[in-house]
Amino acid sequence: MADRDATCCKLGRVADAYSLSGLDEDLVSYWTGTGDEQYSTRELATIVNQRILEAAFETAGVSYKQGEIENTYRLLSADDVTSGTRVQTRNELERDGVPVDDVESDFVSHQTVYNHLTKCLEAELATPSDEERLERAEEKLGALQNRTEAVTGDTIAQLRRNDVVDIGEFDVLVSVTVTCEECQQQYTVRELLEERTCACSG
Repeated sequence: MADRDATCCKLGRVADAYSLSGLDEDLVSYWTGTGDEQYSTRELATIVNQRILEAAFETAGVSYKQGEIENTYRLLSADDVTSGTRVQTRNELERDGVPVDDVESDFVSHQTVYNHLTKCLEAELATPSDEERLERAEEKLGALQNRTEAVTGDTIAQLRRNDVVDIGEFDVLVSVTVTCEECQQQYTVRELLEERTCACSG
């Protein structure tokens, strides 16, 4: 792994500014999968940004419980967080002495992480096997389905609490179907990933 110049890119400068020791080694290990699992650059961006936030907490002398950093970052960045909740979170951080504007401007994107890995650190990603691609695809789509179910359930529950929707106890099930345009055969995503081919292609 190449030695990183402090000014190699935004991520390098931010890592030095917040004294994020060992970050480069962790990023390469997580991205190439030399550890227990492999992370995408989007997931790595979240890890970097959470470490930035954690460092800002410590600099401001703000104590935090386990999981609080991850939750605070979610409240600052997640698409499903209301603007009111985000404003309240920012106000609380500013009241505690955390420079929210500076911290948020130091957050990095997944593209910045990718550039840092490939250009500054000269890391290379090995080509995954078909089985690895299928496993990651199943995990990714499963997580997306679970998130859709959770967001839908929370939204309906909120509408019910506000008497906008009248419904008793309910359950949310998200099912995605893939249809082959050649033969009109339909598959669930799990079925397609297990079969790996349509019946008309056999």
